[in-house]
Amino acid sequence: MALPDPGEQARRFIKVREAHRSEVQQDYVELIADLVAERGEARVTDLAERFGVTTATVANTLARLKRDGLVEDRPYRSLSLTAAGVAMADASRRRHDIVIGFLLRLGVSPAVAELDAEGLEHHLSAETLRAMQAFRG
Repeated sequence: MALPDPGEQARRFIKVREAHRSEVQQDYVELIADLVAERGEARVTDLAERFGVTTATVANTLARLKRDGLVEDRPYRSLSLTAAGVAMADASRRRHDIVIGFLLRLGVSPAVAELDAEGLEHHLSAETLRAMQAFRG
């Protein structure tokens, strides 16, 4: 197979790097939204436990999310999402559900579909997601 045009190949790699950067944001806002919905609050320690990282790592990521206008973090209060954060969490949840539904329709077991969807959902184009949604019915 021949190598693609250098400019096209560069565009592909740039797209992947951009997806990796937004992946962390999407995972964090989605988990914060889920925790708030289930428990009424999301705390740094909850995020650290569920992501399997240190509270320092969570604090650094939250600082970036605050800078990007996705999360509000007030002293002595739990975390909350801004309107932009809620919109991102909702979009991320929809993407996740589409991918899981597609994988289940293919016959993938629920546990594997959940695991695989966690990585795929961040890297698929809108076109591919529409096709997956149409396929699963």
